[in-house]
Amino acid sequence: MTGVIDVGGGLRDIYGAGVFDTCLDMNLYFDCCIAVSAGAANVVSFLAKQDKRNYRFYTDYVFRKEYMSISNVRDGRHFLDLDYVYGELSNDDGEDPLDYGNIENYNGILNIVATHAITGRPCYFDKSDIKPNNFRIIKASSSIPIVCGRTEINGQIYYDGGIADPIPIKKALELGCDRIVLILTRPKDFEVLPKTDLMIASLMDEECHKCANALRVRSLRYNRMLRYARRLEEEGRCLIVAPDDTCGVETLTRDKDKLDALYHKGVEDGKKIKDFIL
Repeated sequence: MTGVIDVGGGLRDIYGAGVFDTCLDMNLYFDCCIAVSAGAANVVSFLAKQDKRNYRFYTDYVFRKEYMSISNVRDGRHFLDLDYVYGELSNDDGEDPLDYGNIENYNGILNIVATHAITGRPCYFDKSDIKPNNFRIIKASSSIPIVCGRTEINGQIYYDGGIADPIPIKKALELGCDRIVLILTRPKDFEVLPKTDLMIASLMDEECHKCANALRVRSLRYNRMLRYARRLEEEGRCLIVAPDDTCGVETLTRDKDKLDALYHKGVEDGKKIKDFIL
């Protein structure tokens, strides 16, 4: 069974959007899709078969103040307003609606990872959790503490999936994947440092202390699973698709030329996938 994992990375995941657009162009699909954070947006647009939809989000909508701005904070919202992204833009009556019908018709496995705010443990939502005009699981997976706030689903509070399971490759194996495409948004030998995570964890609410503790060790989890993925790649069970550099794009970088360059790296690197899965 073939699987694909997109680990997210904020605006750096325009790279993943490029990879998936190449898969659409080559008519390549996967038996299992697992997504974290911004990767969830990429995966659902891919399953919706909407070529270049996410490219528009990364290179057009992201420059709107409603999407990301200090004025959002002044108006009592969060800096990055996920309600605007996954509501006003993505609903049926929005400017760039998701094709829910194509997502519903996907007969493979879909897992979108979020982190339970109180327990600090990962939660794996599936396709049944997506409803017309209700993309809250995508929002939950992308809810970076402080920057985006939290997301409530069925009375439970969630944060970004990358906190608890930043590279869910063991989940893919557990689901039965024997060939896994792992999409990273940093070079494959890049190991994460904890500095930013430690700062954000220190600002989180006391009730979320277990989630904050999970964030404090996120970099250790990421680096450990990255090394594991490289071993699987040596065994021929995994293909790591990663940029050789990030073109100067960081998590919240809004520079259209840099974003465009990183997208086109993803478009080119996505061509490696065909020989691996077929």
